[in-house]
Amino acid sequence: MAQEESRDLEVKLAELQALVEGREVEVKELRDRLSLAAQKYRALLLAGAAEVPEELVAGGTVEEVEASFLAAREVVEKVKKRLEARLSQERVPAGAPPRTSPDLGALSPREKIAFGLQRRQ
Repeated sequence: MAQEESRDLEVKLAELQALVEGREVEVKELRDRLSLAAQKYRALLLAGAAEVPEELVAGGTVEEVEASFLAAREVVEKVKKRLEARLSQERVPAGAPPRTSPDLGALSPREKIAFGLQRRQ
């Protein structure tokens, strides 16, 4: 009787081990499919936002990819605003400056007379 119980337990143990191994295979397949879905989602996000560098977007799940993408987009927006602010400070007006007569205030009376005579000729 003890041998029968032992055999029954061994059979049940073997069945449970086979079940666990089957579940492990299923889990691995699901993880692979999740990773593939995350990669495809990442590609779609990057295709729709060319300004976001792909190096800034990573993750193994859809949620991780989305969080990473949103953070990368924030970084891009901050950099863009800083560059625009810098460009607006350094902006040069279009066209030539208006013509004005030369400033003669710094010239001595003799230099002023010489300048006037040169202009006549």
